[in-house]
Amino acid sequence: MVDQTERRAPNRPAPVRPVTPAQRAAQAERTGGEPTLEFADMVPYDAYVQASALHRMQHPLSSDPGEMSFLMVSQIMELYFGLTCHELRETQRLLRADQIWDALAPLRRAKLHLEGLNAAWQGLRWMSPADFNRFRNLLGEASGFQSAMYRQLEFLLGLRDPTLIRPFRRQTDVYAALTAALATPSLWDDVLALLARRGVDLPADLLDRDVAVEHDPHPSVEAAWVRIYDDGGPDNHLRLLGEALSSVAEEFGDWRWNHVKAVQRTMGAKVGSGGSAGLAWLQRSMARVVFPELWSARTAM
Repeated sequence: MVDQTERRAPNRPAPVRPVTPAQRAAQAERTGGEPTLEFADMVPYDAYVQASALHRMQHPLSSDPGEMSFLMVSQIMELYFGLTCHELRETQRLLRADQIWDALAPLRRAKLHLEGLNAAWQGLRWMSPADFNRFRNLLGEASGFQSAMYRQLEFLLGLRDPTLIRPFRRQTDVYAALTAALATPSLWDDVLALLARRGVDLPADLLDRDVAVEHDPHPSVEAAWVRIYDDGGPDNHLRLLGEALSSVAEEFGDWRWNHVKAVQRTMGAKVGSGGSAGLAWLQRSMARVVFPELWSARTAM
């Protein structure tokens, strides 16, 4: 018989032993309410959270103490990108099953995760150009522009540019995941498909378009949201969906703006580390709107 620990994937954490409420009560009685201080193996918290592994993942390139802030905040943001993607994919799954009410929960969680992502910028507000320059050259061509998980998040939100996956061509697994994401409908595509199933008259070429291409705002979608918002009743789940989507888009827009401000503070208009125009490139990207008809419809409401 093959030992279960040998069959586990190398990067998979050791399983945490479940504890029932009765076992917890008995344990508390044995210890007089004091916390357990002796464990046969790994501390259960570390086994579940993998805290030791997380704290071994920081490898600064300089002796400058400020670099650790830059590195760890960047890692925190990566985790938030992945967590938000997880919630948006769950939203997609539920919308495809026409479970609008249930889809509001992961959308609201995604909004809160994006709030946490935005708060992470506060950890870098101390950084001036002089502070950044003490270790920036050591980063080489490394740039936040190259974050594959951020691209996944953009693709999920409907911001799609196939050229932006080219830097990952030699990372075959990452490139394959991004290529697959481009070929999969965005959250906004799933929302439009839901509206069509709910009787909204949308053009066939809009519903059957190439999802790898970024969605162009359409008057019929804008008009549909105006009609949806006309019904302010508590049972109008489509209006609640629109508000939850708007909150996600708003928080994501705040993150992009905070990124612009952080670059202004630390780099000014210098060329970006990855070869982009830096600040100018970020400012131009702000013109691409997430869930555009949800915003334009407000003019007609």
